[in-house]
Amino acid sequence: MRVLLPVIFMTFLAHFAFSQTTDDNSTPFVLGRIERIKSTVLSEDRVLNIYLPEGYNPKDTIRYPVVYLLDGSADEDFIHVTGIFQFNNFAWIDRVPKSIIVGIANVDRKRDFTFETTIESEKKKLPTSGHSEKFIRFLEQELQPFIEKKFKTKSSKTLIGQSLAALLATEVLLKKPALFDKYIIISPSMWWDNGSLFNLKPAALHKKTDVYIAVGKEGLAPSAQPHVMEVDANLLFEKLQQIKSPLLQVHFDYLPGEDHATITHQAVFNALRALYPVK
Repeated sequence: MRVLLPVIFMTFLAHFAFSQTTDDNSTPFVLGRIERIKSTVLSEDRVLNIYLPEGYNPKDTIRYPVVYLLDGSADEDFIHVTGIFQFNNFAWIDRVPKSIIVGIANVDRKRDFTFETTIESEKKKLPTSGHSEKFIRFLEQELQPFIEKKFKTKSSKTLIGQSLAALLATEVLLKKPALFDKYIIISPSMWWDNGSLFNLKPAALHKKTDVYIAVGKEGLAPSAQPHVMEVDANLLFEKLQQIKSPLLQVHFDYLPGEDHATITHQAVFNALRALYPVK
């Protein structure tokens, strides 16, 4: 990823995007700050794009929920998703709590977001795939503790993922749901390994968990066996409904005006409406 931002603190309302000084009267427009974490689990350094909400002050007592954004590179979803949260923080809207956004920049998303597959054509097409277990350990054992030590955080945590990143988010939800309180799962690639994740027995819930699932008009998935994205998303919704736990609330959103390439922005906006209803 091209590093376009200086590593400095920002205020989103005062400064916005990338820095370009053209004359003596120009000042940087800054979206956030870049952090780097050395991961022992992944055996590599990872780039984090961080948005701190307006008014964040490391010296005061206010603490903030954290949103962990997969596909969080500057040239992926970090900028526009951060904007959705910032917009919903306007005083005249005030829908969501001011939150810290942690965009996890990708190194190899096919490696990190997929578990091992039994489908030979998938192994051949994506030779680095199959290491989501390590990435989940990175989230749990390294990234969350790093963020909680460095910033003023609350216990509330949200995970956002689309496509393969939504497959990863679904795997976390089913295996280690306590890692996050809210899951925004957009167009999940449930076709991976011929939908084997559908056969996984969900882990028990021990705290309130909210899930939003969205899918657009997307059609056939790029899989060896026929899978329709809309059908798979519905099947995931039904699977979660079968848990029948008072701790679990699941929302399903079909967006026929969007496709696999365009759905993320509208889905995240809708997710905030669903997960933070006006009272």
